[in-house]
Amino acid sequence: MVIIDLSIPLENDIRSDPEGYTPHIEYVDHRQSLPGLQAFFPGLAATDMPDGEAWAIEHVTLNTHNGTHLDAPWHFASTMDGGSPAMTIDQVPLDWCFRPGVKLDFRHFVDGYIVTAQDIAAEMDRIGYELAPLDIVVVNTAAGARYGADNYVSSGCGMGREATLYLLDRGVRVTGTDGWSWDVPFGFTAERYADSQDAGLIWEGHKAGREIGYCHLEKLHNLENLPSHGFRIACFPVKIRNASAGWTRAVAILN
Repeated sequence: MVIIDLSIPLENDIRSDPEGYTPHIEYVDHRQSLPGLQAFFPGLAATDMPDGEAWAIEHVTLNTHNGTHLDAPWHFASTMDGGSPAMTIDQVPLDWCFRPGVKLDFRHFVDGYIVTAQDIAAEMDRIGYELAPLDIVVVNTAAGARYGADNYVSSGCGMGREATLYLLDRGVRVTGTDGWSWDVPFGFTAERYADSQDAGLIWEGHKAGREIGYCHLEKLHNLENLPSHGFRIACFPVKIRNASAGWTRAVAILN
């Protein structure tokens, strides 16, 4: 069995999110934490502890969409499936999160390209695979190779409404991308909206969840190391009450 890590680390000083949305981690080492340990044990001297050390801990400031995470339908809208209340991350069925995986290789599409249903059908023909209900479909874009670079957030193609519904109509309920967003980067959508004033272009892939509830993974990693199919993905989210997403250590498992 081979396990491939599909997750990026939470870390400081990496352009993993737009400005103002990045995580912050404060590291406290074994000596810095000693006063905290001494507060539990009055009279404890530093010399009483091996090497004068207590513990290492970290204080982390995050939002639920930092790092590799699973978005719940609640993130996209307040309703799903044509009007039912949208599921929050603590309500997502766990059997959605451990399923056969399928990789679509869209690295050749230019940044800002909106993937269509026809593109997915052509890729399925190329890899010789027929989707089954609850398959987890992940999309390898040009953004994956740019993680950590200043242009990561604005890189890669995105999945349009038509492409998303193509997958959902076939029973897929978890999708994923190595880009910052399932949709095209906002800068490209902003240009299209400025020209057309069509609000339907905004977050169109996400908003498909109003019609059929689904989840997707964002900021995946190492997708280029996966075969097109023949593996399983595990992406159980951290259980946060009433939240729109949960962090996950997503992995692919190959026999």
